Amino acid sequence: MLSLISSVFALVALGGCSLSDGVSPYITDPGRFSVYHCKDLVERLKVITTRENELRELMNKASDGGGGSVIGALSYGPDYEKQLGDEKVLRRTAAEKKCALEPPAFESDQSIR
Repeated sequence: MLSLISSVFALVALGGCSLSDGVSPYITDPGRFSVYHCKDLVERLKVITTRENELRELMNKASDGGGGSVIGALSYGPDYEKQLGDEKVLRRTAAEKKCALEPPAFESDQSIR
C-alpha cells in the first residue's frame, strides 16, 4: 500500500514536468488573450505585472516574521502563480500576433541628414 501511495505521489509530482512552458492549463486558459488586440495586450500586461509585483511584495513582507514565509506562500502563492501564467500566455499570444509589448529602446526625434 505504501509503495502504491508513493508511486501515485511521484506520478503527480512529475506530471508538472510534462508541461511545455510551465503554464498549467488548470491555472491559465491558453486561449484567454486570443481575442485581444495589440493595444489591449499592452494594457493588460501592465495590469498583470503590477499585480505580480504587489503579490511578490506581500509575500516578502510576510516572510519577515517567524513562519510567515509559509503563510505568505499559502495565502498569496496561488494568485502569484496565476499572474505568472497569465503573463506567459499573454506574451506568447503577443508574439503570435507580432505585437510589440515594450516600446523600442531608443527613438530619435531627428531625421538623418
